[in-house]
Amino acid sequence: MPQRLPYRLGCPSWNEPAWRGGFYPADLRQGESLGHYVRAFNAVEGNTTFHARPAVATVQRWAEAMPEDFRFCAKLPRDISHEGDLRERLQATQDFLALLAPLGARVAPLWLQLPAGFGPERLDELEAWLEHVAAREVAVEVRHPAFFARGTEERALNRLLHARGVERICLDSRALFACAADDPAVRHAQSKKPRLPVRATAFSSSPQVRFIGGPDLEANQGWLLPWVERVAGWIERGLAPYVFLHTPDNRLAAGQALRFHALLRERLPDLPELRTPVADAPQPGLF
Repeated sequence: MPQRLPYRLGCPSWNEPAWRGGFYPADLRQGESLGHYVRAFNAVEGNTTFHARPAVATVQRWAEAMPEDFRFCAKLPRDISHEGDLRERLQATQDFLALLAPLGARVAPLWLQLPAGFGPERLDELEAWLEHVAAREVAVEVRHPAFFARGTEERALNRLLHARGVERICLDSRALFACAADDPAVRHAQSKKPRLPVRATAFSSSPQVRFIGGPDLEANQGWLLPWVERVAGWIERGLAPYVFLHTPDNRLAAGQALRFHALLRERLPDLPELRTPVADAPQPGLF
């Protein structure tokens, strides 16, 4: 980043071939995308680690390309978060953290994305797992309907997280589901992403927002503007929120993120402009 920002901004991934010739240079070579990504954004969702553990050499390359102030929100691999009792995954968690050790403080927060089947009856598992990683900054995403019903189960979850300074990730997929499903990418995204009520929580100094938009950035803006105000308010309170922008197949995710920052600068004029990886990159939302 050319200047230090009071918040974290990024996309689900830095490796998007469709950004070549727009957000990235047209002559981008294999393995160069991360080095260009970090020129504009100061954080990324670690989706790649959810699906597969990286090789040791890959982690080392990441460490060499990521600035010290960059943040990699590494998702726990799905065999830890989605397969069996979390209390039986403590050693696997430690092994995963050891693998990412070359990234040091850049792995923050560690993300635990729980499946829709992880309900209130399993909060003891979550509590034990959080105790195991108590020294780490952690954020948790839940998808079970009971955790969105504003009842005793949701209050129990919130008490557990709040007492430990663990963030509850704010997922907002309303813009995605407001789209007509005649686009294959939209249909695919709607089949994969959860459709749940929004919970704009701030249980620590770093609230976490995942905004899942549609393919029309102009249409997304009505859903995005309340987040601009919310994030601005958090920043004014001295918090350091994380904001990640998605679009179907993420071809326009970088453009959506640049657009968010431009809107936030209208609300907070002292924020610096973002530098795109190529000097002549199109305006936000146009590539």
